[in-house]
Amino acid sequence: MNSPSNRSIPELFGDAFNQFAKLISNEFDLARAEMADKVGQVGRAVAMMGAGAVILIPGLVLLLFALAALLVENGFSQSVAYLITGGGTVVIAAALIGIGVSRLSPDSLTPNMTIEQLQRDKVAAKEMVQ
Repeated sequence: MNSPSNRSIPELFGDAFNQFAKLISNEFDLARAEMADKVGQVGRAVAMMGAGAVILIPGLVLLLFALAALLVENGFSQSVAYLITGGGTVVIAAALIGIGVSRLSPDSLTPNMTIEQLQRDKVAAKEMVQ
């Protein structure tokens, strides 16, 4: 067997290629693990939004009826009281949906670690070839 200093160019290229192939395999493993984590993050976000909606509905209905009744007691007609109450509810619901959607933004789901590692590997591969 040749010593490291007596290795031929084809052997060196073969070793470099094997190391590069192993590196790419490791990158795919990292990407797979990170994407699994991101999918889990999406699942947890959706579950939290769903659980919050289910728990919120009965309480919200009672609060809305109480608010409408309060408005009627203070001189509003029943239809106007329900309109005001319903409009306020729509604003709150839109805010909650907006928060949930922001947690699912592409920026929060980007596999940043994999991208950074691929950039470092690209630089290392260029240096190895030179």
